[in-house]
Amino acid sequence: MAEYTSSSITIEAAPADVMGVISDFARYPDWTGEVKEAEVLTSDDRGRAEQVRLVMDAGAIKDDQTLAYTWTGDHEVSWTLVKSQMLRSLDGVYSLRPTAEGTTEVTYRLTVDVKIPMLGMIKRKAEKVIIDRALAGLKKRVESGA
Repeated sequence: MAEYTSSSITIEAAPADVMGVISDFARYPDWTGEVKEAEVLTSDDRGRAEQVRLVMDAGAIKDDQTLAYTWTGDHEVSWTLVKSQMLRSLDGVYSLRPTAEGTTEVTYRLTVDVKIPMLGMIKRKAEKVIIDRALAGLKKRVESGA
C-alpha cells in the first residue's frame, strides 16, 4: 500500500476471538454500519473467504464491491478491490498483535481511491472516519461476546 491511513485499538480478547469476528462476513451488517449485505463468493481450503461481495451504504456513497482477501497466518488479513462501481482501488489490512495483558492490539490500514475527484486531505479524513468507525464496531462486537 502506498499512502495509507492507519489507526489502532486495544480489544479485551484473544487474537483468535478478534479474527473470528473479522472473518465472519455474514455478520458484518450486524456491526459495521456501512455494510448492508455481505456474501462470500469463494473460500480457501481452510474455509476462509477469498472473495467477498459487499453492498455498502455510507450515506451519500453507495457501492456494490467485490474484495479479494489474503490471510497471513492467524494474525493478519489484507484485501484488495476486484470490482466496484464507485472506487478505483481499495487496499486494507487488519493486523492483530497479542499483548502481555491478554488483550489484542488491532491495527487497521486503509487506502481508498474513488472514481470521483477528491482532495487528498478530504480523502484521508474519510479514510480515518471509516477506520475509526470500523475499529470501534469491531471492539464493541468482540467484547460483547455476540
